Formats: sequence, structure tokens, C-alpha cells
Amino acid sequence: MHRNRRAKIVATVGPASASPDMLKSLFEAGVDTFRLNFSHGSHEDHAAVFRSIRALERETGRPIGILQDLQGPKIRVGRIRNGAISVSKGDRIRFVLGTDEGIADSIPLPHREIFAAVKPGDDLLIDDGRVRVRIDGVGAETITAEVVVGGVISDRKGVNIPGAILDISPLTEKDRRDLEYGLELGVDWVALSFVQKASDMIEARALVSQRAGLIAKIEKPSALDQIDDIIRLSDGIMVARGDLGVEIPPEEVPGRQKELIRACRLAVKPVIVATQMLDSMVAAPTPTRAEASDVAMAIYDGADAVMLSAESATGRFPRETVEIMDRIIRSTEGHKLYRSLIAASEPDIEPSPPHAVASAAADLATAINAPLIAAFTSSGTTAARIARKRPSLPILAITPDELVSRQLCLLWGAVSIHSKEIVTYEDTIDYARQMASRSGLSSPHDNIVVVAGIPFGRPGTTNNLRVVQLKEEGTVRGGARSALAFGPRCPLRKDWL
Repeated sequence: MHRNRRAKIVATVGPASASPDMLKSLFEAGVDTFRLNFSHGSHEDHAAVFRSIRALERETGRPIGILQDLQGPKIRVGRIRNGAISVSKGDRIRFVLGTDEGIADSIPLPHREIFAAVKPGDDLLIDDGRVRVRIDGVGAETITAEVVVGGVISDRKGVNIPGAILDISPLTEKDRRDLEYGLELGVDWVALSFVQKASDMIEARALVSQRAGLIAKIEKPSALDQIDDIIRLSDGIMVARGDLGVEIPPEEVPGRQKELIRACRLAVKPVIVATQMLDSMVAAPTPTRAEASDVAMAIYDGADAVMLSAESATGRFPRETVEIMDRIIRSTEGHKLYRSLIAASEPDIEPSPPHAVASAAADLATAINAPLIAAFTSSGTTAARIARKRPSLPILAITPDELVSRQLCLLWGAVSIHSKEIVTYEDTIDYARQMASRSGLSSPHDNIVVVAGIPFGRPGTTNNLRVVQLKEEGTVRGGARSALAFGPRCPLRKDWL
């Protein structure tokens, strides 16, 4: 098992990967966080997967992240007579509020919010944009439009409205039930779909509280208009390029991806790049060259994680897909241009002591050729501040909080370690020495950089930086060896770094 990379891999669990043996295989191949897609499957199905992942975690002694992805509202046309109708460019069609079976001059659209939000000139995109119509008339219960791009409209196809903000909650009744179930299970992250505005994050936070990290999926153009506030109110971002690419021109998606990654890096929030990254591997054992380049560009941009969807959930080659993604990441991070490109995209550091200390730690560790940085963190923020710098060496992110240790499995460069509670500064030094020595990355005479927040347990107080010589590892205080020494199984091995 190898983790000789800094960016992380998220894999969606589905019929192809839900068995305990396959979950273990994917974890060994490189998965850091597993995604449970609540658009599919029953609660019992997800609970079985959850239990298998936690059992795997106990077996390996390594934290494993679990992300619950909520379905969100689904905006669809109603049922169509004979199952489908064909429309051509220039045709005039009419949408009516209701669920009755429709025909070309009365296609049912059972979403009153659309009728209240759209205006003449807006486009409706049907079936991921395969059919596009332009609205020229809006009534209380009717919308008339001209077909701009023809095609087939069939039962229950999705509808996108890129030019409007719908007065609709991102959390349906199903989502609320799913969310409470996931939080009771103990998921580490919750991904919120259909985020249109910053207030959507406030609504979700009221339900999630601090029981899990909250990720905003960016898939609506309106979310881009409020992105700074959305990032501030979230714990992380997912660039959901599939839906986003339907509602904005496809040529704009790469630039938006770069903007979002940079904004998250500046805000010290992890960012996941998702959707169709290795899509051809749903049915083929190797990706296209374009897909390999797509994954590599997300890594060059500085993404914390890249995600597999159908490739690992329903594809024929789930393990091979993870292995390929792992290889692409490692090859990209090892390329001669990688460091210069990462440095060129580095955001300005906020002028505050915690940010300055974290930045200095990364620079100092590089300057003295340290093998690693040991970051003690209660909330994950200290490790995230160091990771923002994208140092060329691993970050041992040491936390007494089990939830945080699992959430850190999404953070760039972090080797997550769930520790015992540490109450004194001397304990941090002893523990850091032990971890560094047992990692196999260091030699007895190396220097490492240790970063912590004093007093302990207060989130966000990154204020202490120290260079520590490892040759003192195992020294005793008061004639007794530190009580923080490891038991027979160390949770950190060199081949994970």
C-alpha cells in the first residue's frame, strides 16, 4: 500500500464496490475517503458500507474518511404521452404547471418555483442541455418557448435553469431524513447539492452543526456569484463539473475550476474536483489521454482531492481506476514543472500570527531539509494552514479528535494520525519525535519542524514553531519514559507517505 503523493482520492461506493473485500482493495489501491451517494441505495445499503469501512479502519489502524452526498432537489418535466416527443429548432412549445400526461403543446412541469423565477429571454435546458428552449412568455401556470436546440424530450428528464435562482431549499424532505440518518451513523463530511446562494449553507449548518464537515457542491451559476460567502460558510468545496458544465458554457469550466481551487486555498478549505475524471474507465481498463490530462491539470492547479463517481460505483474496473488515478497523481507531483506551477498559484497569506507561523513552518522545514512537519491540531486548521503552502514534504497531522482525524483524509499533504490527548508542550515534543522516528522517513540525527497551538484544545491558535532534533527521541522525564509511547502496532508506516 502506497501513499507516495500529496493529493487525495475520493471514490464513490456503489454496486461494483460495496463488498468488504472490494472496499479493502480500493483502500489498498489508494482511496483516502469513500463517498456514499444518497441519490441511490437504501439506508440499509449505506449502513452496511459504513460498517465495512469502519471495520477496515480498525483493521488497518488508519483513519478513513466517509462523505455523505445528499441528492438535493430534482427539477424534472412530468410524464409525456407515449414516453417521449421530438422537437426541432424553431418549434414553439408550451410548459404547464401540473403532473398530467403531456404533449408538445402542454409539457407538464410540476415545479411552481420555476414559473415564479423565470422571465422572457431565459433558457430552459432539458436532459443535460441536449434540448434547449428560450422562453418568450411566462404566466402563472404556463411558459411558452421557442426551441433553440432540438431533440427528444422524454419522461422525467431533468431541467436546468441557468439564468434564475429558484425559491427552493437545497434540502428536500428526503434529504433531511437522509442527513439525520447519516449523522447518526457518524459520517465525517456532508456534501450539499443544489447550492444557489450563501443562505443555503446557513440552513444546512443549522441541521449539521459541528457533527460533520459541510461541503458545498458548486454546480449552479448563481453560486459562483456568491462564492466567497459560500466558501466562508462551508468547511470545503466540491467542484461538481458535470452539472456546472451544463449551466455555464463548457469553455468556462476549466477557468472556473482554477478560480475555485485558488479561492479555497486562500480560505484554507479543502477542495475536491469531481465528475467524469476517468469516465471511460466505467467500461474500459484504461483511460483516454484526455482524461489523464484532466486529472493531472487538477493536481497542477493544487486541488486537495480528485473524485471518482460511476468509475468506482458501477464501473467494470473499480480497482484499476483507483490505481490509474494514483499513478497520474504521483507522476504529476513528481514532474519537474509541478513545484514551480504550484508556487506560481500560491495565494497571498493573511497577515495574522497563525497564518504567518504556518507559512514560516513550511519555509523553515524546506530550508533545513527536514523530512516532515509535525502539526498538532484540534480542529484541523493548523494542518490546513501549513498545507495551503503546499510544502514538498509530508505533514503529520496529529489530532486527539477522531472526527477531525478522518476529515483530514481530504486535506492535501496530510498524513492523519489520531492521537491520545496531549496536555503539555513537552508531550508534543516527545510525541513528535516518536512519530517521526516510527514513520521511517527520518534518520536519528534529522531535524523536524513541530507546529502547535498553545494553549492546547483551542481551535485556530497556530502560534508555536520549533525545530526538534530526533536524536533525543525516547528521552525520559523524571526517570520514566513518556506515557505517549506507542503500543505494539504503530498507525503510521513509511509506505503511506
